[in-house]
Amino acid sequence: MIGDGWDETPAIRPDTAPGEVSPARIAVITGTRAEFGLLVPVMRAIEAHPALQLQVIAAGSHLISPALTFREVKAAFPIADTIPMQVAGRTGRAADVQALAAGIARFGRSFEALQPHCIVVLGDRIEAFAAASAAAIGGIPIAHIHGGDRAEGIADESMRHAITKLAHLHFAATSVSADRIIRMGERADRVFNTGSPAADGLATIPKLSDSRFADLGSPRIVILHHPVGRHAEAEEAAATLIIDECSAAVGRDRLLILSPNHDPGRDGILRAITESTRSSPPARHLEHLPRADFLGLLKRLARTGGLLVGNSSAGLIEAAILGTRVVNIGPRQHGRERAANVRDADESAPSISAALRAALAEPHPLNAPHPYGDGHTGAAIALTLATLNLPHTNLGRKLNTY
Repeated sequence: MIGDGWDETPAIRPDTAPGEVSPARIAVITGTRAEFGLLVPVMRAIEAHPALQLQVIAAGSHLISPALTFREVKAAFPIADTIPMQVAGRTGRAADVQALAAGIARFGRSFEALQPHCIVVLGDRIEAFAAASAAAIGGIPIAHIHGGDRAEGIADESMRHAITKLAHLHFAATSVSADRIIRMGERADRVFNTGSPAADGLATIPKLSDSRFADLGSPRIVILHHPVGRHAEAEEAAATLIIDECSAAVGRDRLLILSPNHDPGRDGILRAITESTRSSPPARHLEHLPRADFLGLLKRLARTGGLLVGNSSAGLIEAAILGTRVVNIGPRQHGRERAANVRDADESAPSISAALRAALAEPHPLNAPHPYGDGHTGAAIALTLATLNLPHTNLGRKLNTY
């Protein structure tokens, strides 16, 4: 194993005994708390399939403080390698460029040592882009989950589609995304509409217990708002506006605010959150909520008339599946498919206030359809990877179909 934690000692190349049939080594890359939750059912299904061997590589945001979510990854799976990228305390577009460059180089070393037959990445973040870049240049097939989606983000729209053009297998979350991938010139026989792994296992997760809900302050509104790449002052102003309007709608003591991801502008949002916790009464702030608790909280909100507010993709995917009402604010999710649980608002007080009033007045829970599959995505992806017989199949050559 390479680097259980922070060690960067090169791994010994995996070997098999003479005559032994070697399973396909599938390296799954996880770089953030949000994408790890989506990847868990895929990892479990790969781990359970006899024709596949799981290699988990934890990278990027998992390895920086204060949350250090690497511990959650390590508790769930054996770690094949760790790939440090970002530096704690350094944020901004230039810092992301340097983190990306470091990640590409380090992923190259990791793949050379681990010799995966295929890597799996999800979404559009710099960890996934670094891994896909290293694998494409290194001649390793790439499977991409949630390609073909649209979301403005910071550089999300361009990075997601760039990963699609690097990838050899495409596991789309919706039929619209699958069609978009094919229109981008990818072979139709390598595009699979598997649904989103976000849907897997949601039915088995209980709503948050009364005691745990009380521990979190019995929130009526949960705020999860990420930066969109502006300077910290602009992000602080937008976050302050959102917190103030939510406070006016339900009371500051009924807010639970979760920390944003580690994108440029994070520091500004954290300043706004800190200020809200100093008011009287204070809002409640958590750096990180484990995924099971987060989903249980969304279930509870769905049944009690609460809201998820901000610009997280969880509002458009997991919340849509669970029937939780959402107010999505600003440009970060522009272009992404929406179910009937979402109300959009721009970053102005009248728009946010109107969306909050309308969402709070809607019946609950919502039972609207969503496009994200039947909750068996992990198994479908593992079966496809196993059926391809990756150790003996050449997926590395690509040619646009147009």
